[in-house]
Amino acid sequence: MDLLLNKDFMQEFLSPIWLSIKIATISGIVVILLGTLIGRIFARKSFKRKAIVETLLMLPMVLPPTVVGFFLIVVFGRNSIAGQAIEWLFHQPIIFTWWAAVIASIVVAFPLMYQSAKSGFQGVDLNIEEAARVDGANEWRIFLFISIPLASKSLISGAILSFARALGEFGATLMFAGNIPGETQTIPTAIYIAIDSGNMQLAWMWVISIVILSFLMLLVVRVKQND
Repeated sequence: MDLLLNKDFMQEFLSPIWLSIKIATISGIVVILLGTLIGRIFARKSFKRKAIVETLLMLPMVLPPTVVGFFLIVVFGRNSIAGQAIEWLFHQPIIFTWWAAVIASIVVAFPLMYQSAKSGFQGVDLNIEEAARVDGANEWRIFLFISIPLASKSLISGAILSFARALGEFGATLMFAGNIPGETQTIPTAIYIAIDSGNMQLAWMWVISIVILSFLMLLVVRVKQND
């Protein structure tokens, strides 16, 4: 109880939690938008090498996080074209910033949202969409007012799972964003450092926090799937 009343201790405890939530929220919004749009396209379109493109989109789900982090460093590092462009625009490299953690979270969480969105849109009755076209609705209106509502259960599940995945991202974040307290230290990296330094009390508090958050999100998914 004394620790909970200690201002410095509470700041140390809460900082990774707020940062993790902020990173997961921003990356979650990006993933939801991209996953929904790309999932809709791939659910309805067929083209050459579609299987190869989909495999590349899903690859971060099965690759070791350190491999994902390595590729992010290669793509956005200071010696890359993208990295130099970012440094020229913002006057600092993106690596070892909290924006790097956002990018890492987007990459690892996207496959979950994409797969859920694609499955949801594939379950939408094509006859309903065609009837809307006959009535004069354009593709955007069909997408917004017919496809999305009918696929909403899958989209909500994908969004929650993606947020949970972003919240728990560790390996790629540690490599690409580092573990700077107050800057890039998220809950998973904070737990790792706390255990490594022997601070088990703080580690337990972070573990319990992320378990509770993850449990609540998965519970919402299960409730939505059973509705």
